[in-house]
Amino acid sequence: MITASLVKELRDKTGAGMLDCKKALEETNGNIDAAIDWLREKGISKAAKKADRIAAEGVAAILTKGNKAVIIEVNAETDFVAKNEKFTDMVNTILETIINSDAKTLDEALKLSTNEGTIEELIVARTATIGEKLSFRRMEVVTKKDSETFGDYIHMGGKIAVLTVIDGADETVAKDVAMHAAAMKPLYVKSSDVPTDVLDKEKEIMKEQLLNEGKPAERIEGILVGKVKKYYEEVCLENQIFVKAENKETVSDYVKNNGGTITDMIRFEVGEGMQKREENFAEEVAKQMQGK
Repeated sequence: MITASLVKELRDKTGAGMLDCKKALEETNGNIDAAIDWLREKGISKAAKKADRIAAEGVAAILTKGNKAVIIEVNAETDFVAKNEKFTDMVNTILETIINSDAKTLDEALKLSTNEGTIEELIVARTATIGEKLSFRRMEVVTKKDSETFGDYIHMGGKIAVLTVIDGADETVAKDVAMHAAAMKPLYVKSSDVPTDVLDKEKEIMKEQLLNEGKPAERIEGILVGKVKKYYEEVCLENQIFVKAENKETVSDYVKNNGGTITDMIRFEVGEGMQKREENFAEEVAKQMQGK
């Protein structure tokens, strides 16, 4: 019988997850030493020891196929590994597997089968082989209509990936918009996409700023109209001034002048919102040479 205390003992010795420990013990008839070997053979023990490391490097990647596109972010600990052939092969496998499936969520994707087990198992195996913590952080699957066009742009070898969907315009326009989004970092496609609570908070901050500047209370609402417009120009793709424009043309106007409208935009920047390691380049090189 596999007891909870036996599972805990194996977990303490290997750092592997509870379910993995239970399975290892079941596979080895409760033999701790054999279970440790089983976990090592599967690459789980080695991978688990890296679970508390920070993986904020990596790549954002896109794959399109017909009317379907997939955008993902896969992380590693260092930029060296993000350029490693084994890592890039894994990223390509993940993209191909998802685009040829019905998966819509990260949890569904992790359970998909590849030639090396599930995507989750593939990541564990590559973690053990490469020697760094790897993680599949996020994904989005986008489906377009026949009248729509995908635009994709990868910046700095995968540090930023942008996928756009444009209705009625060609791939050049769609890619131009993706490049603009990579550079200007819009948070929303259009002003109506800004959540009410986010806009209300911004307005409150604007009001406080105006009062602190000594603006009369009766004039504040009127001034706010212009400030909100300026806010939209900063955070909404359609309202931003197009980076290639010579006449202050907005992105929305640029697309409209080329016969289209913006349907969607997804922008992934590697490591955004994650804690970054503070190490210098020399230390990173030294660790690589030591095989850590």
